[in-house]
Amino acid sequence: MIQGSIVALVTPMDSQGAVDFDSLARLIAFHIEQGTDSIVAVGTTGESATLSETEHCQVIEFVVDNVAGRIPVIAGTGSNSTSEAINLTRHAKELGADACLIVTPYYNKPTQEGLYLHYKAIAEAVEIPQILYNVPGRTACDMLPETIGRLAEIPNIVGVKEATGDLTRVAKIRDLTSAEFAIYTGDDASSREFCLLGGNGSITVTGNVAPRLVHEMIMASIHGEIEKSSEIDKKLDALHRDLFIQANPIPVKWAIAEMGLMQKGIRLPLTWLTLECEENVRDAMHQAGVI
Repeated sequence: MIQGSIVALVTPMDSQGAVDFDSLARLIAFHIEQGTDSIVAVGTTGESATLSETEHCQVIEFVVDNVAGRIPVIAGTGSNSTSEAINLTRHAKELGADACLIVTPYYNKPTQEGLYLHYKAIAEAVEIPQILYNVPGRTACDMLPETIGRLAEIPNIVGVKEATGDLTRVAKIRDLTSAEFAIYTGDDASSREFCLLGGNGSITVTGNVAPRLVHEMIMASIHGEIEKSSEIDKKLDALHRDLFIQANPIPVKWAIAEMGLMQKGIRLPLTWLTLECEENVRDAMHQAGVI
């Protein structure tokens, strides 16, 4: 089981929106040095919605090659089209990803049975460990714990990223799954509490900016070290909040550029962080000690 701080890595871009592979290599080296436990390549934080299929696969391949087995690489391969999700998942396996993270179909608003059949089809088509991803605030579709429990019976569906922020779901999902089924949070602000309640880690945005602190806080929470995890999380509170002051990944890309790790680049329809928000994010970075 992959545990700990799993960074939903941004996709660096230049001022014209083209993928910046030099900066991507720099970010990978930074995360390995800082103790990040695993990387998600081309998740929603990685702007998967606006990368072409060719770019999507190029980024996965580049991350796998540069990580070179030092930590697990999870490829984002979700889509609102089941056939497209199967295709992306198949490519990720061929490119050497360790697992895939598959977001619930967005815009379509499928029923719970539709969700079950969607994920079942992907799992049966591609023999690679697969992690469900529930983020109704982005997709307008909430995958209920009962549906997660049904899907957990499929051997290569090995975990879920539960990003509702509802802490009661940890126990509900655990009651419906085995101890080997991984339950990750996708909500940075409640990640400490989530892991203290039995979660296995965080698929994190904050970890892009403060990887060492997030790793230490999540591992302390997993091991039940309440005071230590609380002390670290206080330093991260403002980042958890202000990295979402505008739509993700707008603030986090600004913060990483401010750290000198990549260029100022993002792809339309997303735009660069507005001037009036810069002070908030900068202050949060100071509080965490990353600048």
